[in-house]
Amino acid sequence: MSVPTWAWIAVIGGLLVVLAIDLWIVDRGEAREFSMRQAGYWVTFYVILAAIFGALLWATSGPDKAGEFFAGYITEYSLSVDNLFIFFIIMSRFAVPRAYQHKVLLVGILLALVMRGIFIALGAAALERFSWLFYVFGAFLVYTAINLVRQHLKGEEEEFNENILLRWVRKAFPTTDGYVGSKVTVKVDGRRMVTPMLIVMVAIGTTDLLFALDSIPAIFGLTKDPFVVFTANAFALMGLRQLYFLLGGLLQRLVYISYGLAFILGFIGVKLIMEALHASEVSWAPEVPIWVSLTVIGVTMVTTTVASLIKARIDAREGEETTQSRAS
Repeated sequence: MSVPTWAWIAVIGGLLVVLAIDLWIVDRGEAREFSMRQAGYWVTFYVILAAIFGALLWATSGPDKAGEFFAGYITEYSLSVDNLFIFFIIMSRFAVPRAYQHKVLLVGILLALVMRGIFIALGAAALERFSWLFYVFGAFLVYTAINLVRQHLKGEEEEFNENILLRWVRKAFPTTDGYVGSKVTVKVDGRRMVTPMLIVMVAIGTTDLLFALDSIPAIFGLTKDPFVVFTANAFALMGLRQLYFLLGGLLQRLVYISYGLAFILGFIGVKLIMEALHASEVSWAPEVPIWVSLTVIGVTMVTTTVASLIKARIDAREGEETTQSRAS
């Protein structure tokens, strides 16, 4: 079903209005730290907003489209949680003051949203023209899933490596030694210079685009509709910066999250390959309904989160017992 142009304009316009209000509310007055309470309110708001959009999609396009949206949204949101580890590393590496971190995340995510929109448009056009790409996407997701498990088993920590665009920005523009409030550019002795604020925004935005290399193929494994792909990505990204502050140190306790994400990526990869075979009229290849995908994704994330928190509690208890035994 083709989505009319007005629907695209309405959704994109609505998202921009909400983000503008978000930025105005948070940034008005003097810069201040983003509190856990604020983060909780905003995360809840954006989740409810996504649920309302999904309900509207159900009413206008039917349960299948709504199911595709919710499956895509949960998948993108889940993958975003893993990406927050890198965001923490970036913030630490560039020593971003806490009072300005929410602005860095917002601008970086806006850059990512624009770039992902372009990526989604190109991906949709390529998949429509070259159906064999579904096999490539499926194989890539399975490979990514295996690689995630291997890295976790080896205990390899995630690292942030500066990409080509970020290195170019560093070389092309003269940069001040330190932050100048929340300004991205400033005049020094009559010379226009950029501040580390711009550098870190580019780092967040371009790094998130690199994360799209697995998240975009994953959602195309759940729906072929570019409108659903874009909106699921947009709603997941919109709540990402608040989630960053809400989770805080909790991320370090989600020790099994990589296994959950690996299972989801592997499942979607196999699903993509099976559906591509099914479309090629291979009799034994099944077509996996969207409700199965939604159930698998939801159950996997709940299970891995609960298991992670239980393990964190057991480890904390053992650590306290060890400390007490040494003290005595």
